[in-house]
Amino acid sequence: MSAENSTASSISHAGQDDENEIVAESAAFVHGDLSQGGGPPKVDSEVEALHEKVTKQIIKEGHGQKPSKYSTCFLHYRAWTESTQHKFDDTWHEQRPIEMVLGKEKKEMSGLSIGVANMKAGERALLHVGWELGYGKEGSFSFPNVPPMANIVYEVELIGFDETKEGKDRGNMTVEERIGAADRRKMDGNALFKEEKLEEAMQQYEMAIAYLGDEFMFQLFGKFRDMALAVKNPCHLNMAACLIKLERHEDATAQCNIVLAEDENNAKALFRRGKARAELGQTDAAREDFLKARNYAPKDKAITRELCLLAEHDKAVYQKQKELYKGIFGTPPQPKPSPANLLIRIYQWLLLIWQWLLSLFGRLFKQGTHKTD
Repeated sequence: MSAENSTASSISHAGQDDENEIVAESAAFVHGDLSQGGGPPKVDSEVEALHEKVTKQIIKEGHGQKPSKYSTCFLHYRAWTESTQHKFDDTWHEQRPIEMVLGKEKKEMSGLSIGVANMKAGERALLHVGWELGYGKEGSFSFPNVPPMANIVYEVELIGFDETKEGKDRGNMTVEERIGAADRRKMDGNALFKEEKLEEAMQQYEMAIAYLGDEFMFQLFGKFRDMALAVKNPCHLNMAACLIKLERHEDATAQCNIVLAEDENNAKALFRRGKARAELGQTDAAREDFLKARNYAPKDKAITRELCLLAEHDKAVYQKQKELYKGIFGTPPQPKPSPANLLIRIYQWLLLIWQWLLSLFGRLFKQGTHKTD
């Protein structure tokens, strides 16, 4: 697919999801950051012994089957030394899952691999790994805070996995194979979303993007880069649409920004960023996005509808401000007279009338006296 065709497809129907663009988000956003406080999360579930040196406690249940040997697994994890509770590694912080081929993992990942092999897609768990299946007697040169003979605690989330008997990881795939694998993940995510299995769909989109990481994209040129972007950008846009549904509008904006960094005129990215900004109360920025999107999709009814909603919102805000200022600076309302006050007013009027009558009779009496004289 050429870059022009990719741009053209993004222009049409900016407010709608087509067959290949539905929704998703990253697992880090879906499940939240459980252990931001520093140490491993506190888990009350049953302890399962997977190995003499590996135990597991489930934090969140997964779904489907467990990966087999040579499966390519995509996961997020945090790692602490058990004795000091010092966190020395965190893939969530980078927002990039790692890839592990079961049976071909590094020696220091042996315990982690045993845990992952006993997890289902979408599962989140706490693993305790003995030093023998971790960084061993010597500790870690890469992580100086991991001392010799240190037991390790992992918080792990298995995003998903590919069953590949030959154990072929991304590094050994051709460009076409990686793009094809990512496209299959995207299509799987679309199908899951149509079945309302939102979290499972999100995992598929994140795995698709994992096949098309920054280092891989940096090496691509010409038609191969266009082919990769035709898969990668829709995944980000789908994630943005899902994040809007989940009311995580700042994260949705970030996903749209990734696409706009590649294609600043992408109408769908502009439209969805506008929706996210409108929900955040950034109406001026939202209007700017919608107007720019309309330049590339002038017949799109969804864009027109959103601009009308913004206009109605602005009108409502103006009316509220007008009422507020009227209340502050306008004529204060007159208090309604109470029955007691009304009686006092009547009495005062009668008294004035009586005084006026007395004054009138007094003057008439004086005039009559003067005439007699």
